[in-house]
Amino acid sequence: MARRRLRTGYTTGTCAAAAAKAATLLIMGKEVREVEVTLPDESRHRLPIHRLEIEGDSATASVIKDAGDDPDITNRAEIVATVRILSENGNRMVLKGGPGVGVVTKPGLPVPVGEPAINPVPRKMIQQAVKEALSGKPLSLEITISVPHGEELAKKTLNPRLGILGGISILGTTGIVKPLSSEAWLATIEASLRVARAVGLSEAVLSFGRTSELAHMKRYGFPEEAYVLMGDFLEFTLKAAQREKFQRVHLVGQWAKLLKCALAYRNPPRISETYGFTTHVRHGAVRPEEALPLLLEAGFPRELAHKQPFNTAREIFEVLLELPEKIRVSVFQQVLTLARLFAERLAPGLTVKVYLVDYRREVIFEL
Repeated sequence: MARRRLRTGYTTGTCAAAAAKAATLLIMGKEVREVEVTLPDESRHRLPIHRLEIEGDSATASVIKDAGDDPDITNRAEIVATVRILSENGNRMVLKGGPGVGVVTKPGLPVPVGEPAINPVPRKMIQQAVKEALSGKPLSLEITISVPHGEELAKKTLNPRLGILGGISILGTTGIVKPLSSEAWLATIEASLRVARAVGLSEAVLSFGRTSELAHMKRYGFPEEAYVLMGDFLEFTLKAAQREKFQRVHLVGQWAKLLKCALAYRNPPRISETYGFTTHVRHGAVRPEEALPLLLEAGFPRELAHKQPFNTAREIFEVLLELPEKIRVSVFQQVLTLARLFAERLAPGLTVKVYLVDYRREVIFEL
C-alpha cells in the first residue's frame, strides 16, 4: 500500500501577508475571497480569505492558517490584518502588532526590543503584498497584525523564555511549512542561544528533553535564558553554541541519550545526518549488546552481563541503580566521560560538563 505524501502548509508570515493584501484591497473598494502572494523563492501562491470587514477608514481581513500535515501549534489559528489609511498621499507603511502577537523584550532576536515579534522575512512579504494591492496608488497605511487567542497559544511555545511576551511570533523564512520538518526547532535553538549571549551569559545548558531540563533547573537554578531545549540535535546545537562563542556548555540528559553519545565516541556514525549527529532513535537505537563491552570495562559485573539478556538501555540503568555505589559510580563516570569527549570532539574548543538525570527527574551524577 503506497504511503500518502504529507501535505505542506503555510507559515504565519504567509498568512499575514495574504490577510494584509486582502485588507488593503478592501479599503480600496475591492472585495476578494482569495489572494495571491509571492513567497521568498518568488513562487506565487493563492490563499483563501476567511473574514472581511470594513469600518470607517479601516479594513480587516483574515486567513485561517493551514499548516498542512505538520503538527503546528498555530494550525487553524486566525491571522488577522487591519489596514488603516494614514494619508491619501505618499507610500509610507507602518507595521504594528495587535492582540495575540508577541512583543520582543530581550535582545538577541532578529527584531529589536520593543517591536512586535514579526520576523524580517514576514515583514518583507507583508510589505510586498500590500504594494501589489496598491498597484502604485499613493496611500500611506498602518498595518496591524493580530491573532485571536494568540496569547494562549504562545504559552505552549518557548516564546516566554525568549522574551517574546503577549502572543505568538509571525514567522517563516520560506513561507511554506514542511510537515514534520526540523526547521522551526533548529531556528528556536539558534534564537535561544543568541538571546542567552545577548543578555550576557557565557554558559548555556543544553538538554535532550524537558525532564532533564527541569531537573537541572531544580538543582542549579541557572538564569532562564541559559536553558536551551535541543532535543536530539546534539551536533547542530554544540556547533551553534560554538559560533555564538560560549565558553562552556552543560549537557544534561538521561541514561540512554548519554550512553548513545558514549558509544558514538568509540564508534562514530558512518553515515552523516542532515543536521549532524542526533540521538533520535530513528538513527539507531542503543543496542544493549553493543553497550555491554563498554560497561564491562567500567566495572559492570560480568556475571550480570551474561546472566540475562537486556532488552533496553533503561533496563541496564535500573540494574545499575541496585549495584554497590563503587560500581555504579565507576560506570557512570566512564559513560559521562566518553559523552563529554564526544561532545568536545563535535565542537572543538568548547568546554563541556555532563549531567545524568534519572527517571525520577533528579540529577544523580555529574562530570
